Amino acid sequence: MDSFTIEAFTLLGTGIFIIGLRLFARITAVGIKNLALDDYLMCLAAIVYALETVTAYAVGAWWRGLANNGMTDEQRKNLDANSHEFYLRVGGSKTQLVGWSLYTLLLWMIKLCMTILYSRLTAGVNNMEIRVRIGYVIVISTYIATEMSILFGCRPFHKNWQIYPDPGNLCQPAISKIDLYVTVVLNVATDMYLLTIPLPMLWKANMSKVKKYSLILVFGGAVFVM
Repeated sequence: MDSFTIEAFTLLGTGIFIIGLRLFARITAVGIKNLALDDYLMCLAAIVYALETVTAYAVGAWWRGLANNGMTDEQRKNLDANSHEFYLRVGGSKTQLVGWSLYTLLLWMIKLCMTILYSRLTAGVNNMEIRVRIGYVIVISTYIATEMSILFGCRPFHKNWQIYPDPGNLCQPAISKIDLYVTVVLNVATDMYLLTIPLPMLWKANMSKVKKYSLILVFGGAVFVM
């Protein structure tokens, strides 16, 4: 078992464990009948995370890390369409495309969970409710934009696994610049906005400094992700 596989499944196990602790804490606090939408959404996120990890594993284990990138024009031209390498590269490219979609879905599901949580925390606070509503719009619209860049950045769609002729960078899912830049920019932008919802409210809250700074540290965790 290589280091990537160990790391990927260790992180998956850690993530699922933390989600389990979250669910246990919520059930203990409010009861199973009073769980909110974000509680169920986090359980679904655990499934998506598992699928995304398996997809990443498949790229290396099944397709040997091969896709329709990293080839010279001569190599592309000379690669037999009936060869095993051709089969691996096509399969790897398709799996990379699925992996990008699952990765994006996972990130934005967690953002949506955070927005729902902020909606509960800010219920009844007028200016905060407006910020949360804007947050919903931003999260949903940026997810659609990101997913569309993955699915429609390369046209026609089958060029995502085309070997010859060279389909170009936008049609190479493993290294597509549009997939990378759109995902990174919108991911960071949405995280930055979501941070503006709880932090000002916590900073002005009338509570002990220890509790205040502890909560700011928890909700400010997105800085490390960014």
